[in-house]
Amino acid sequence: MFRVKKKISALMAVMLAISITACGSQSAFGEFDEDNGNLIVVGFSQPGAESTWRVALTDSVKENFTEERGYKLIYKDGRSKQDNQIKDIRTFIQQGVDYIIISPIVETGWDTVLSEAKDAGIPVIICDRNVVVENESLYTAFVGSDFTAEGECAVSNLEKYIQDDEDGQINIVHIQGTLGSSAQLGRTKAIEEAVKEHSNWNIVAQDCGEFTKAKGREIMAQAIEELGAENIDVAYCENDEEAYGAIQAMNEAGVKYGNKEGIKIVSFDAMNSAMVLCMNGHISVEVECNPLQGPYIYNLISRLEKGNAVPKITYVHEECFTADNLAPEIIEKRRF
Repeated sequence: MFRVKKKISALMAVMLAISITACGSQSAFGEFDEDNGNLIVVGFSQPGAESTWRVALTDSVKENFTEERGYKLIYKDGRSKQDNQIKDIRTFIQQGVDYIIISPIVETGWDTVLSEAKDAGIPVIICDRNVVVENESLYTAFVGSDFTAEGECAVSNLEKYIQDDEDGQINIVHIQGTLGSSAQLGRTKAIEEAVKEHSNWNIVAQDCGEFTKAKGREIMAQAIEELGAENIDVAYCENDEEAYGAIQAMNEAGVKYGNKEGIKIVSFDAMNSAMVLCMNGHISVEVECNPLQGPYIYNLISRLEKGNAVPKITYVHEECFTADNLAPEIIEKRRF
């Protein structure tokens, strides 16, 4: 049923492109090739390429949806703006793609464009970060991380490192990710709930680092200057790029950090370089956020192609690391 609707949509898109070209305007198709033979066409919208993690997710999807496997993948970079992603999705709809994959920059604001995709008969797979919509039938499935569980795992391991200071005050610098994104909401919820549960835990600085190294450095440097390093016990960074920035700020200020003494660092993503820092005791808690989601999405679409039902939510496998459970061979096996 989906394929019939999509072929009609594709035909309408071709007629529209011909009409636009006849009027002397640029075709709406961009890199889209109308003559894809029997290839299944998939449009993939990413927020951008702001980090090594984001690039790893993009590569994972590209590696799975190849022409050798019978797919044509159209990739769009949203350049860190939701409006760009919405425009790209509408382009996919005009092109009459068979499936749309979206990694949404934030959770809300997708109802209208997802309704348009549903009306066109195009199944939508949400990956990495989830969406909040009034009608969950607007998308077919979600593949990604349980961000609240990630945060809870981080907090649980952080408690082990600071339990000796139960009688003293634990002051936390909280560097948040992109506000409104699933990762930010889940990881923020976990640390804020932990502060409510521990009477001696305090968030003394909280600001948005936008998941970037530059902002992480800026926020940490400002916290050190305004509060004094001696009044900071924990840097809770919502991804590795922010943690790298915080570490840079501490190095520049001559501030000690790590498991043995100084500020304890919590980070998320578990990129290889961060894993090495964790293994060596510089990052106290490192929570994996698995970007290798391409195989999961490929399996879902393969099942849909066969007319089979798929689960609404698929969480990818992830782990939590400290110096106690890390070894070089673990890091060597990883791809990101």
